Amino acid sequence: MEPKAHHVIIGLFTLAVVSAALLFALWLGKSSADREWAYYQIGFDHPVSGLTKGNPVLYSGIQVGDVLDLTLAPENPANVRVLVRVHKEIPVRVNTKAGLVLANITGSMSIQFTGGTPESPILEGDRENPPLITAEPSTLSNLLNNGEAMLSQAEQLLTNMNRLLATENVENITVLLRNTREATDSLLANRDTLIELLAKFDSAAVRAEEAAIKVSGVSDNTRSVLNDRVVPVLNAMDVALSTLQPSLERVDKITSSNEHALDAGLQGLSQLDPALRELRRTLRNLNAFTRRLEQDPSGTLWGGTTIKEFEQ
Repeated sequence: MEPKAHHVIIGLFTLAVVSAALLFALWLGKSSADREWAYYQIGFDHPVSGLTKGNPVLYSGIQVGDVLDLTLAPENPANVRVLVRVHKEIPVRVNTKAGLVLANITGSMSIQFTGGTPESPILEGDRENPPLITAEPSTLSNLLNNGEAMLSQAEQLLTNMNRLLATENVENITVLLRNTREATDSLLANRDTLIELLAKFDSAAVRAEEAAIKVSGVSDNTRSVLNDRVVPVLNAMDVALSTLQPSLERVDKITSSNEHALDAGLQGLSQLDPALRELRRTLRNLNAFTRRLEQDPSGTLWGGTTIKEFEQ
């Protein structure tokens, strides 16, 4: 009888535990059914891999609802519409933002609401006409969606690296490195010559600088001479020319007003030329007579030869 009593106690305890669990589940279901919900539709213009029905809806990291349905947009199958329900008391506002976040390491995704200022009006959402909230693309979703393109680019990069490291290219690179090493060794072998050449260049640069300084000094001296001596002379010449200008103008005026008198005077001068020639001839004869008189006074006075005329 004693073993049977133990089995009865165990059976009663098991029945009590199952009944309590059923009652708790019924209470939880009734509590969930009695809770008021607000319904919203989240619009995605990119794939939503990892998001399924029942996934949680978060607000600033705290679960406030879950995903009810996922459908493609009728007007554009590239877009996705996700119907979610959120606790009625959670204030989802017009400027509240929605996006995808990673739920766990298995790749499951959740929808998260963020933002929303108190000044913005609250979105009233019901099951029959849920308001549309456009989701913002997240960095993680972009990374997952662009993973295939990144892998393709990585594959292309590896292919190009393989081409670059082909046998011919490796041999060319080896030759190039060998030539570079030989050139470096040659430079090191002629290091003293290069140092001496650089020293000569440095000395030439110093002399060029000194010559430039001297040229600059000569230029300064030339400028000083021009300013101190040439410029005053030019200024004096300018003053003299400005002073002479009125005299030249008066001479030109006198010349123009006495043009006829000057012409007559020039004609008179042309008539003086024959008289001047006769006068010179007479003076030559007188000179000859005077010399002969000094040499032979008696012969000249008392019957000597006649005086000859000397033509010029």
